[in-house]
Amino acid sequence: MIHPSNPAKTIDLHTHSVMSDGSLTPAELVRHAKAAGLSAMALTDHDSIAGVREAVLEGEKTGIEVVPAVELSAISETELHILGYYIDIENPYFLEKIEEARVVRELRIAQTCEKLRELGFDVSVEEAKALAPGGLVGRAHFARVLANKGYTASVREAFDLYLHAGRPAYSSTQRLSASECIEMIKKAGGIAVAAHLHLTKLDGEALRAFLVNLKAQGLDGIEGYYTDYTPQMQADYGVLARELDLCISGGTDFHGEMKPHIAIGTGLGNMSIPYSVLEGIRERLQKS
Repeated sequence: MIHPSNPAKTIDLHTHSVMSDGSLTPAELVRHAKAAGLSAMALTDHDSIAGVREAVLEGEKTGIEVVPAVELSAISETELHILGYYIDIENPYFLEKIEEARVVRELRIAQTCEKLRELGFDVSVEEAKALAPGGLVGRAHFARVLANKGYTASVREAFDLYLHAGRPAYSSTQRLSASECIEMIKKAGGIAVAAHLHLTKLDGEALRAFLVNLKAQGLDGIEGYYTDYTPQMQADYGVLARELDLCISGGTDFHGEMKPHIAIGTGLGNMSIPYSVLEGIRERLQKS
């Protein structure tokens, strides 16, 4: 995996804290990003903005730009997450919908637990909650439970075998629609970006058609840099973004100890996201 490098100013626009399924508090995460030499970062917790204010304040204190953001789980024929950047975390409509997302997430997590138990695993929602100090349980917490109990060799294996879209414990029945996710981001003054496109399992004309449909619903961009992208994926997504007039974002999907193989800012060690990516997002925001 080779990414273009810009050692002067680099960023990470896809990170998670304990307010979803990361292991660091929002303030710790911001300090970690600063120590790693990043110029800007975004806290993109799953279906939660609970840590955004803390992260922004810590950024102001430590001297690193923090973008108020979120990662929303959408119902789709494939796995789809929508990143929202520069959102107004006090927007009434957004707050109403994010509470709806929290409720449906709890229903989804209960179903995931039930599916794991049907597969023969002795797990409970309570065990997953014990690993979620921020209170928001996700698939990563169940993956950690499976790994801790020796059912899988690692969190990654738990996802690959049971928790990714299409795997036996994955639940997609309780999610907001893609249009709802995009609408709530836009009404909060933000930019809507489709995350980690490789997880859609689509490519070529199928992916193009998928993105054209999302753009018709208001999508602004796609994640052009990501830890697990191959050089070919990154190149292909860049071409798609240009052809469809979509901006790009980029991030590692850093989770701290929940995904210990991923480093903030550099992913698997050789990733570098230029500050110009954030400038492109801001330009798109000004035009919207």
